[in-house]
Amino acid sequence: MKKKLFAILLLLPLLLVGTARPVLATETSPIYPYDFAFEEYWYREAIPAAAFSSSVPHKSCLLMEASTGRVLFESNADDPLPIASVTKVMATLLIAEAIDDGRLSLQDIVTVSDRAASMGGSQVFLEPGEQMTVDDLLKSLIVVSANDATVALAEAVCGSEEAFIAEMNEKAESLGLTNTHFVNTNGLPVEGHYSSARDVAITTRALLEHPMVLNYTNIWMDTIRNGAFGLANTNKLIRFYQGANGMKTGFTSEAGYCLSGTAKREEMQLIAVVLGSPTSDDRFALAKQLLDFGFAHYAITTPEATLPESLPVKRGVQETVGLTCKVPSLLTEKGGAGNITQSLSLPEFLEAPVEKGQVVGTLTFLREGEALASVPVYAASSAEKIGFGTMLGRILSNIFGVW
Repeated sequence: MKKKLFAILLLLPLLLVGTARPVLATETSPIYPYDFAFEEYWYREAIPAAAFSSSVPHKSCLLMEASTGRVLFESNADDPLPIASVTKVMATLLIAEAIDDGRLSLQDIVTVSDRAASMGGSQVFLEPGEQMTVDDLLKSLIVVSANDATVALAEAVCGSEEAFIAEMNEKAESLGLTNTHFVNTNGLPVEGHYSSARDVAITTRALLEHPMVLNYTNIWMDTIRNGAFGLANTNKLIRFYQGANGMKTGFTSEAGYCLSGTAKREEMQLIAVVLGSPTSDDRFALAKQLLDFGFAHYAITTPEATLPESLPVKRGVQETVGLTCKVPSLLTEKGGAGNITQSLSLPEFLEAPVEKGQVVGTLTFLREGEALASVPVYAASSAEKIGFGTMLGRILSNIFGVW
């Protein structure tokens, strides 16, 4: 009897942990403890449809494959809408660029200004004059969407928040974003601040070109201030979705629940943008359905280029040059990789001089006659123009077989 009682006592905590349903955390909860989600949709299978459809409420959404930029599904994708803290995808992009080109270092110490410390909303409660590394500020921006950390970093990059906002808009223009305008760095409600699902996806795609950001977007829980302040990611995809690696959540009463969610499986990186969902659960449910659809129906393939070993060179010291090209990643419907063909456009010969890296032709990849991608073909080596002496030597060699 005592042994049975002892066994029951050992099993009781495990049973309680397995059956307890935790309370959901709020969008801006920045400190421990962070309550885990247990929504049913995390465990459903991918939508087995030939074309995506969903009844989950939203104002706008879009699914994009990152390496090609191909849009796999869209709904009201060009509607200009408030995007709340998803604004920080653009802010993070500018900060990542500053770090990658050496204008800013993760080890740099930033002194918090009165302006940065005064930010409301989601924050890590920075104090005026407090000093913090770029590393911890970036972690605070990405993991808990801290408005105060965002402004502190904006000032570190551009000197002022106003200058940083101007740079955000310049970057939007350079990326070809046609339905985006920024008025602040954080997405708090203000007239004239908006973006679209397509523009958010394009910005997210640009941010994914800076792999160092994934060191932060993949964090589920961490700390700053030497472990004294806990951070917990508001992006549930990171905890519950296979392959999730980013990117940014957002919520205001005006914007609703928004998300730029990213996930990578094997070689395929997907971006799912959801704007204007009425609840947090709807936002993640739709993002999961979009990602499930993409992974279920598409794949990335990298074919082997078929090129001749070399190309003749007229009047060159070298009589031939080798050829090379960069093979692109191709997005195909699953099972369609075997239908890819190649079309090569090359001249019969090249005229010297030929420079290494010179574009000499084009290789096009097709599926069922439709062009998927075209890449330049380059000369793999140089060929100098032949001089008179060398030319004479070749002529005599051909005539007499000696030289």
